[in-house]
Amino acid sequence: MDNENLNQPTNNGATSNRPDDSSKEWKLIEKVVMEMQGEQRRTRRWGIFFKLAFLVYLLTILFMVRLPTENLDKAGAAESYAAVIEVNGVIAADQDASADAIISALRDAFKDEKALGVILRINSPGGSPVQSGYVYDEIKRLKETREDFPVYAVIMDLGASGAYYIAAAADEIYADKASLVGSIGVVGSGFGFVDAMEKLGVERRQYTAGAHKGFLDPFTPEKPEEKAFWQGVLKVTHQQFIDQVKKGRGDRLKQDPELFSGLVWSGEQALELGLIDGLSSSSGIARDKLGTEELVNFTYQPTPWDELVSRLGASIGEGIALQVMQQLHINSDAPQLR
Repeated sequence: MDNENLNQPTNNGATSNRPDDSSKEWKLIEKVVMEMQGEQRRTRRWGIFFKLAFLVYLLTILFMVRLPTENLDKAGAAESYAAVIEVNGVIAADQDASADAIISALRDAFKDEKALGVILRINSPGGSPVQSGYVYDEIKRLKETREDFPVYAVIMDLGASGAYYIAAAADEIYADKASLVGSIGVVGSGFGFVDAMEKLGVERRQYTAGAHKGFLDPFTPEKPEEKAFWQGVLKVTHQQFIDQVKKGRGDRLKQDPELFSGLVWSGEQALELGLIDGLSSSSGIARDKLGTEELVNFTYQPTPWDELVSRLGASIGEGIALQVMQQLHINSDAPQLR
């Protein structure tokens, strides 16, 4: 073999470690490094942007918190006026028409020396019997502390069930001729999916501690004894509702077998049945009963900060509750005054 042939090119003409190949590799590395540096700069810029945006958002919230709420600023109000408290929407602990909100407004009104009386302006389908009962009892208690301070209920479009429960605590109830009034009854509803699960071939696996813990479960067959028990719970709640209405309205109620059946009537029909005392509006009651044209809204209005915290807390609480309900199967079929 000839030694001079050892450094000759290979058959395909390729050689190793050529200067132009090394230059290309370094250019590629340089390009990658530059792109990484550019990405880091863009990341830092976006980070600064979001931090500034959050700071502006936080300052806006703090500014809103410092703003006074309209219903608490009565410095420019007249020398005397009717205190109006609105009961709007579903009556429940987590709604605007909660017992805490309504009672807070009632207490403010009863303490106000310039207020001549309270007008409960109601537009609600009802809701929780517990929340309605709290408000009813508080109205009765407050009236004992200031006997010369009348409470009127004015039903607008709708004053049904739990909303009428609250109205029954007032000295007098008024409505429009076309208002819907009544619905003195209790409902506890749900669904049954047993047949649907059988058709789909889905097996229900439920684990409970307590013989009747899962009796409201919509995925298991209903048992006659549990149905009778639940009906008894609704009947007791209904009787409590009836007793409070009779206590509030007294002899003004007419003897009608359908009065407590859960039916709802127009304002004119409600007047004939003794469910209301007349046909009027909030301004009419203020003028005719309290002798003033001035109405001041005492309805509780949370501050923006309270509302934000409440919503954040509700969101977190709902997530936790959902997890707990999935594990323990806590039913939400509580009785409702509707």
